[in-house]
Amino acid sequence: MGKHAHTHASACIAPGHHVHDAGGFVRAVERACQERGLRLTPIRARVLRLVAEAGRPVKAYDLLDQVRAGKGVGADAPPTVYRALDFLLANGFIHKLQSVNAFVACHHPDSAQHSVPFLICNRCHGAVELEDADVVAALDARARALGFVPQAQTLEVHGLCAECADAGRDGDGAA
Repeated sequence: MGKHAHTHASACIAPGHHVHDAGGFVRAVERACQERGLRLTPIRARVLRLVAEAGRPVKAYDLLDQVRAGKGVGADAPPTVYRALDFLLANGFIHKLQSVNAFVACHHPDSAQHSVPFLICNRCHGAVELEDADVVAALDARARALGFVPQAQTLEVHGLCAECADAGRDGDGAA
């Protein structure tokens, strides 16, 4: 787990739990790349900004459409978008939500690659990075106790976020 792991009692469920300053986020990733000797190319920065601005999980083909619509770097070469996603994922700047095949910005771009559980709303499709080192450590410890050597963890819990659950209780059912 990264050095910035911490526990939130509320799991940060508030709507809009995402990167609020995409430009600042990209600058933080640029600094992290410099510190690690990595290169954040223009297409990588562009894809990163799009993921950060989305505010919810975004699929690769949606990113590709946005890059194409914006013209400029990467617009004529779809594989560059996928390579940018691979780089950002491998270096812990974004997370891939396997169950919905989508990407979200990592809230800890200055920490090394780390595993975090996600809460994914089935109604509004929002995702929350559950910043709880104890959950990850418990899963890792249990796996190792069984002689299993984890190489990657993806823990995704599907349900209704607080806002959608409240909307359902109010009877409007809309998200």
